[in-house]
Amino acid sequence: MNLKGKAVKYGDNVDTDVIIPARYLNTTNKAELASHCMEDIDKDFHSKISRGDFIAAGKNFGCGSSREHAPIAIKESGIALVIAESFARIFYRNSINIGLPIVENKDAAKEIQNGDEIEADFDNGVLKNISQNKTYQIPPLDKDIQAIINAGGLLELIQKNGGTL
Repeated sequence: MNLKGKAVKYGDNVDTDVIIPARYLNTTNKAELASHCMEDIDKDFHSKISRGDFIAAGKNFGCGSSREHAPIAIKESGIALVIAESFARIFYRNSINIGLPIVENKDAAKEIQNGDEIEADFDNGVLKNISQNKTYQIPPLDKDIQAIINAGGLLELIQKNGGTL
């Protein structure tokens, strides 16, 4: 699986309350959630991104409450990958479950700048910052995780397989 996009950069401790503010949690409409993604931390988020772009962030991305709404809002806004120094564990699992690829790489997360063009090769475990001509090793995505992501999420994979994994 290969992805290519430009990066939008955030710092440490981006919590689920700024990814999708609690005032919008009364909806399950994915498009509505996406329309409010990152608005409390970055009012210009939607004008900065195009479908297929990446988020690069610091430590503890997705901390806070364990709501699935946060990775759903990110994915539905068009973000194809989140790269961070580290993720809150429940956010990490929720992201995989809803089919949002995420990857931890301390050096890449620190060095990526707004607008950098990034390429991710999950089969070979390579993350490339094309803008800075830098390459980073990432863990290749497990084939089961790739299957979840390719299906659009865990529930979609189960439905595709007739109710079983």
